[in-house]
Amino acid sequence: MSSVLPYKEQSSGKKEQVANMFNNISKKYDFLNHFLSMGIDIVWRKKAIKMLKSHQPKQILDIATGTADFAIESLKLNPDAVIGVDISEGMLEVGRKKLKERKLDHKIELRLGDSEKLLFDDNKFDAVIVSFGVRNFENLEKGLSDMFRVLKPGGKVVILEFSRPAKFPFKNIYNFYFKAILPKIGKVISKDRAAYTYLPESVQAFPDGQNFLKVLNKVGFKNTKCRPLTFGVSSIYIGEK
Repeated sequence: MSSVLPYKEQSSGKKEQVANMFNNISKKYDFLNHFLSMGIDIVWRKKAIKMLKSHQPKQILDIATGTADFAIESLKLNPDAVIGVDISEGMLEVGRKKLKERKLDHKIELRLGDSEKLLFDDNKFDAVIVSFGVRNFENLEKGLSDMFRVLKPGGKVVILEFSRPAKFPFKNIYNFYFKAILPKIGKVISKDRAAYTYLPESVQAFPDGQNFLKVLNKVGFKNTKCRPLTFGVSSIYIGEK
């Protein structure tokens, strides 16, 4: 898992490299995200948040919140409080600016923090949400165990993450786009060559689908489900404590 690194020539660990990478691309991150996914990432986030509707969570934790898009989407659930945590100060800065502009800074609090060492009490949140963050964990099991710890009994986790399409011809189109086109566009716009080479590599190394559900079950989650989106380009994973 942690063998996939953004900056292979550096000796620092994955956590540090991921933080540096996101600091480097933070200013262009939102634009690239929507541009490279042709805006479909916005639809994915909406679908993922809808899965919590019947649960009506009052306290929500958004892990690897980045520029706070998922946290903002979660306000549709009408929670009392949303806290977003991220390892990259650069991303949080963009997020705070966005919240201020939209006058949402009183509803969402963004904090610098390590997703694998959450500074929250046990059984604190009704829901823990993550979009496109878990594959960047240095230690996946540790990160998921910590999510489990801060969730209240009966609480839900909703994770949105890239996966790999399995069916021809979409699998082939996707692989070509992800490996040949995306890194080139990402490099030109973000000026960080490594970031958008790391993206397909990290997706390739990630245990998606049923394999990810096994890890969720292993750390204690129950009633786990996987819902593939857009021919399996990404998937929503759900679990309960």
